Amino acid sequence: MSQQLRVYVPPHPLIKHWLAVARDVNTPSVLFRSAITELGRWLTYEAAREWLPTRDMAVQTPLDTCNATFVDAEVPVAVIPILRAGLGLLEGAQTLLPLASIYHLGLQRNEETLQPSCYLNSMPEKFDPQTRVLITDPMLATGGSIMAGMSELVQRGIDPSLTRIVCVVSSPLALQKLGADYPGLIIYTATIDETINDQGFIVPGLGDAGDRIFGT
Repeated sequence: MSQQLRVYVPPHPLIKHWLAVARDVNTPSVLFRSAITELGRWLTYEAAREWLPTRDMAVQTPLDTCNATFVDAEVPVAVIPILRAGLGLLEGAQTLLPLASIYHLGLQRNEETLQPSCYLNSMPEKFDPQTRVLITDPMLATGGSIMAGMSELVQRGIDPSLTRIVCVVSSPLALQKLGADYPGLIIYTATIDETINDQGFIVPGLGDAGDRIFGT
């Protein structure tokens, strides 16, 4: 059976609530940051289902022994925020994945060509092929940045089927690009908006996530 890109929009009321807060143009920067942090937390919670490696063991309770399931700390987990806006989701993701290694990928979009250029890459030359990777990027608009990020990961030995992307708003264009090149990928997004304007922003979207997170 051929693989196909899977996109999940979790129907969780807290995800819907914090998305609404983030969308509101009247939301101040400090509250916008909180909303993005909470979205990072709840979307990561959803993304971790059947993704985090586990192992079964027996434990001794105060009364008897029983079977128990633990997260397997021997399988490496990495979180990669795409700078700068991806840092907003990172805080929430880290609360659920405290043992994960954090690697930063800085991509800056040329506002004329809408193509990304890399200004920071802290990833190793080669990952353990079993590494679970979580990418945080609030906006999947034209798909340029996330496609560049996935290309870097695959070159470094990452299996797309072990990769999860957490984002707040995504567009069909970005999802189509990812599906064409990385059919085993799984994406968790708070919503899918249908339109991109001439400046490459998702409409209705939530504006420039980086500017709103950092108050610039």
